[in-house]
Amino acid sequence: MKNRMKGLREARQWSQGQLAEALGVSRQTVISIEKERYNPSLELAFSIAALFDCPIEEIFVPDSKKKGEDA
Repeated sequence: MKNRMKGLREARQWSQGQLAEALGVSRQTVISIEKERYNPSLELAFSIAALFDCPIEEIFVPDSKKKGEDA
């Protein structure tokens, strides 16, 4: 899943550690989400959206469909 979390964090001049603390997760979790190696749980995604005061859809965007998937 693609996301805009790094840009939103940097716009607020927060470190990864500060964001992790605010969300109650590890810094490694923030790094993994920003690098799109880990998709957050729905609960965490809602917490991220609330922290940045914007809808989930403005932060997270599903990857385009993989080859061979039906529409």
